[in-house]
Amino acid sequence: MKKLVFCLLVFSFSSCHRKTETIKPIVGSISESVYASGILKSKDQYVAYATVNGIVDDIFVTEGDTVKAGAPLLSVSSETQKLNKENAELAERFSDFNTNQGKLNEAKLLVELSKNKMKNDSVLYFRQKALWDQEVGSKIELEQRELAYENSKTSWYSALVKSDDLYRQLNFSSDQSKKNLLIVSKQQNDFTLKSEINGTVFNIFKSKGEIVGPQTPLAVIGDSRLFILEMQVDEYDILKIKIGLPVLVTMDSYKGRVFEASVTKIYPYMTERSKSFRVEAAFNRPPEILYPNITFEANIVLQEKENVLLIPRNYLLNDSVVLSKNGDQLIVKTGLKDYQQVEILSGIDQSVELKKPTE
Repeated sequence: MKKLVFCLLVFSFSSCHRKTETIKPIVGSISESVYASGILKSKDQYVAYATVNGIVDDIFVTEGDTVKAGAPLLSVSSETQKLNKENAELAERFSDFNTNQGKLNEAKLLVELSKNKMKNDSVLYFRQKALWDQEVGSKIELEQRELAYENSKTSWYSALVKSDDLYRQLNFSSDQSKKNLLIVSKQQNDFTLKSEINGTVFNIFKSKGEIVGPQTPLAVIGDSRLFILEMQVDEYDILKIKIGLPVLVTMDSYKGRVFEASVTKIYPYMTERSKSFRVEAAFNRPPEILYPNITFEANIVLQEKENVLLIPRNYLLNDSVVLSKNGDQLIVKTGLKDYQQVEILSGIDQSVELKKPTE
């Protein structure tokens, strides 16, 4: 019984001497902001994909290399494509107009010979006809000369038509084979992955000898001189975001430093899975070194106020009540809030001592 009385006395003494934690409102600045997280992307950054089936035959660059637009990055080989190109080259050589010039010369020679024979038969026919008109010679001789002349005219016309047809066929075949070779060569170009921009090779996903197919990611390219802050903003906050709003950025890569940026673009399409919108910002003064896919956290500042009355947020009850030093409930009107402080518009002044509510 004595022990119990002693414990109660000790507890009562401690409670009576426990100091109540109080504060007074202060005058300072506060800002309202929207939280966002995201990753860094370089300007014009893109993933280069394979467009054909094959095996990585050669890699011409390494990560970190600077490349020009059109520079080859890697090549993909395909035996089928090689055979197609060889066949197209063979067909192009066989169908080349100059290669077939001999056939054309033969056809032209036949036309010329037929024409000369027709002229000769024409002379003989009209000579025989003149003699017949003078009642010299027989009618059979005249009919033979006339028949020979008609036959030679037909032969000349036939040779002329065949020569023209041969010219058109060879010309068509030559053009067609050249176009087929051009198509195959263009397809062959698809087997060489080239950079679309002047930039830096950030990553190569495949090694020599690996099998790839259409839509297989092969490399990441981008402009390492300029980086974009790509943020995800919740649908609840998206209507508050405007172009030009300031953004305060922190990164694990630069602990203890805060970088300023500005909103530059709002994508008007919500990602259904995350219920968020993509928003881009640009650094006002970027850090010295940056890399793609570095993560960051950001506060998009909606508005700021200076010289306002502030109290800690954990001293506020139900968004409108504070406790005086004596425990009295005081009704207040609040304004801007951040993660730590809240603006007091009315209800108390700077002289009022406030007690922290018990949890």
